[in-house]
Amino acid sequence: MAVTVLVTDPDLNVIGDPLEWTSLDVTLRFNQVSTGTVVAAAHPETMALLAGGNRLLVIRDGTVFVAGPYEGDDYDWRVGEDPGVVAVNFADDLAYLAGRVTYPDPTLDATSDSQPAYWTATSTAAGTVMLALADANAGPTALEARQVTALTMGTGTGVGASVSFSTRFQPLLDELRTLATVGGGLGFRTTQDGPAIVFDVYAPTDRSVGAGAVRYSRSLGNLRSVSRKRRRPSVTAAIVGGQGEGADRTIRERTDTAGIGDWWRSEIFVDQRQTDDTTELDQAGDEALTEGAETVALAITTVDTATQRYGVHYNLGDKVAAEPVPGFQLADVVRAVRLQADDSGEQITSAVGTDDAVAEPQWIRQMRALDRRLGRLEAR
Repeated sequence: MAVTVLVTDPDLNVIGDPLEWTSLDVTLRFNQVSTGTVVAAAHPETMALLAGGNRLLVIRDGTVFVAGPYEGDDYDWRVGEDPGVVAVNFADDLAYLAGRVTYPDPTLDATSDSQPAYWTATSTAAGTVMLALADANAGPTALEARQVTALTMGTGTGVGASVSFSTRFQPLLDELRTLATVGGGLGFRTTQDGPAIVFDVYAPTDRSVGAGAVRYSRSLGNLRSVSRKRRRPSVTAAIVGGQGEGADRTIRERTDTAGIGDWWRSEIFVDQRQTDDTTELDQAGDEALTEGAETVALAITTVDTATQRYGVHYNLGDKVAAEPVPGFQLADVVRAVRLQADDSGEQITSAVGTDDAVAEPQWIRQMRALDRRLGRLEAR
C-alpha cells in the first residue's frame, strides 16, 4: 500500500508538502458525492494549507483515488502532544455540481425576464442530456460566475436510453440522478485528470459473469464479512398526473409487476402537472417505482487480490457476483467503496445492493423525494 495525501489550490496546483497523515477514511459513492477524513499532524505549515477553496488529492499506488474540496477540520492539541492533530474533512469534486441548480436558460441570469418556463430535451440519449445539463450549469459553457474551475466534459455523449426531460431551478445532482435512472442505470462521476476535472457519464459494466468476472465468496478467501438488509417495496404502482384539471387531467399508470407478485400492490400519486408529454410522465412514474422498489443491501468486506482490485478490475456501478452464504449466489451493483488506512495497513469495503439502500435510511430518502416535488412546485 502506498497512499499520498496532497493539497492543491483551486486551480489544481499542488501546494506544500504531502500531509503527514496517521489515518485516512474515504467512502466513494455511486452517483453521489464522495466524502473523506484524513487525520494529520497539525504542523503550522499544514494548518496554513487548510483554506477555503483549496482541495485534497488522495493518490493510492500512483493513481488518483479521490480528489475534491476541503470542507472543514477539527483541530485538537493537549499539553505534551505537540504539534497536535487535525482531522481534515473533504469531498470529491462532484460537490461543486451539487452546489448548482438548473436554470431554464443557463445562458441568462436567473433574474432575467427572458427566462423561459423550462430547460428541455426531447428524444435524446440520457448521457447526452446529462453532459449538456452539467456543462450548461457548471461547465465551460455556463455563465462565468457559475463555472467550476478546471471542469471539462467527458465522452459520454450518446450513452443510455433515449429520454425526454424538462427542468426548472432544481438541484443539478438530483436531476442527474433522475436521468441516470431513466437512462438505464447510468453512472456519472468527476475525476481529476492532470490539470482538469472531468465530468463524465458511463454505462457500468456487468462483471458478474464471463471472463474476468469479479466474485466474492468464503471459499475464494476474498470475503471477510457479510451483512445483508432486505426491505419490502414501498411503491409498486405509480399513478402520474400531468397537465389539466379534474376529468380533463392526463393520467398515466406505471406498475412493478414483479414487486406486486412478490409482495403486494402499494400505490402512490406522482404530481407532474407541468407537462402532458407522456414520455416524461412515464419516466416520472418509473422513477417513483425505482425509488420505492424493494431494497436488498449487501455490505461485504473484501480483500484485494491480484485479479480483483478496485479501480483495476471493477469500479463503482459495476455489477459483481457474491456468495454471502454457501450455495446462494447473487449479482448486484457496487454502490460504495470505502478505503480505511493507517500505519497498520489498509482495508477496502465494498457495499453492494439496491440504489440508496446502503447510504440512507428510508425516512431520509422520503424527505429527499418530498423536497424534489415541493421544489418543482416552487420553481414554477
